[in-house]
Amino acid sequence: MRKTIGLLLGASLALAAPASAQVTDQQLAKIGHILVIYAENRSFDHLYGNFPGANGIANATDEQKTQLDHDGKPLPFLTVWRGNAADERFPKLPNGPFRIDADPINAKLSDVLPSPIHAFYHNAEQINGGRNNMFAAMSNVGGWSMGYVDGSKLRLWQWAKEFTLADNFFMGAYGGSFLNHQYLICACAPSFANAPADITAKLDADGRMTKVTDSPSATKGPVRIASNTQVTPDGYAVNTTQPPYQPSGIAPPPGGNPALVDSVVNKVMGPPLPVQTARTIGDMMSDRGIDWAWYAGGFRAALTDAPRPLAERRVIYTGKDGGLNFQPHHQPFNYYARFAPGTAERARHLRDGEDLVAAIDDGTLPPVAFYKPAGIYNQHPSYTDLVRGDAHIADLLDRLRNNPKLWADTVVIVTYDENGGFWDHAALPEGAGWRDRWGPGTRVPALIVSPFARKGFVDHTGYDTASILKLIIRRFKLETMPGLRAGTGDLTAALALE
Repeated sequence: MRKTIGLLLGASLALAAPASAQVTDQQLAKIGHILVIYAENRSFDHLYGNFPGANGIANATDEQKTQLDHDGKPLPFLTVWRGNAADERFPKLPNGPFRIDADPINAKLSDVLPSPIHAFYHNAEQINGGRNNMFAAMSNVGGWSMGYVDGSKLRLWQWAKEFTLADNFFMGAYGGSFLNHQYLICACAPSFANAPADITAKLDADGRMTKVTDSPSATKGPVRIASNTQVTPDGYAVNTTQPPYQPSGIAPPPGGNPALVDSVVNKVMGPPLPVQTARTIGDMMSDRGIDWAWYAGGFRAALTDAPRPLAERRVIYTGKDGGLNFQPHHQPFNYYARFAPGTAERARHLRDGEDLVAAIDDGTLPPVAFYKPAGIYNQHPSYTDLVRGDAHIADLLDRLRNNPKLWADTVVIVTYDENGGFWDHAALPEGAGWRDRWGPGTRVPALIVSPFARKGFVDHTGYDTASILKLIIRRFKLETMPGLRAGTGDLTAALALE
């Protein structure tokens, strides 16, 4: 697999990362609160590709825009797939990026739209050595992965114009939400020793996924994989795996502890991830006596929902009847022994999204806070839309600014867990200390909103998801983490501290 990453990323890297601004520890101490808002599944070009002053779609090379078929030749056109058939809602499209919310698609930003596959090995192959020209071929929805929108209609775009937009911020790990949420708290991949063979990736001699050979062209059908790729051959979970504690996509054991999951393998979700013990940013803060919280939208409702049979659930993995659509694999601390049900650490630090609103209103936000919106508000394609989540997050920012005392010393980072399978043209910055076996993956949006943020600024510094951890570690003088990449910035270049 280490060979794979080198092959897929190659040496085609551009956009050198500027050095971070020189901020002293004394200046950094003026920050009293750091709030991270973690939305879902949008690449930078998909939302901010036309943002003034940013490295957007206009800077993409012909090689990056022109998508290749599996044989390495340019696709004659882009096909959008719905299952194994061409999606009749969308015409054949020219080979390259296209506006979803313009002719001939004319989708609304308030529409619930298709979701490209966003998985570990898929993403690494889509990047293709920084050429980013295998997105359509390596997607379940084909050419839809090349779609982008006019983000200027969104409220968060206005916040980005007022404060700082980072246009060189990459998702920490290849693939999907599960691994990138883990990366956000530990800069690591969770271990799954002795995983069952049917969830372990089967790779070819070069470490790539084994493909099904009856769809050799992306003009004939979506890519098909010969095996599950949930766990690496050497025992790391890289694609969605359920938590061992409730709320989980796996029901509690019949007649057993309702806070746990059934040990009998779930045919849909597979086995749960073994309980994790790696050191997280939560451990580091707790051990130093620094208060913090992971706020999850719908957490209390999901705990109430968890004891129900899967078919009768109304909150977990369901948005029916206006439900919150709580996503258990977006809750990284719920995989760890230190935050197991019944522990004091869980009761203190894992909280509901409504508690965040109360903490903002009454000024009791802890020094470090993470917020994960419920599925209905997280902007994930296929089960929600852009507009609803945009309004939800912008309302939280308005609420924070309306508390002058709290606003005065708070830095908010609004970013996305991963690209959602959507194309982005940017390659990783050049230089040492940027790559390892986990990533970084594709570029995603990141907004730094604060009285301390540079105003009307586009920050070209090279970052990844764990740059957030670097900022927290530096501000609160914590120990370092083994998985942090030496080449990435710590977000201080986005700040104007005096």
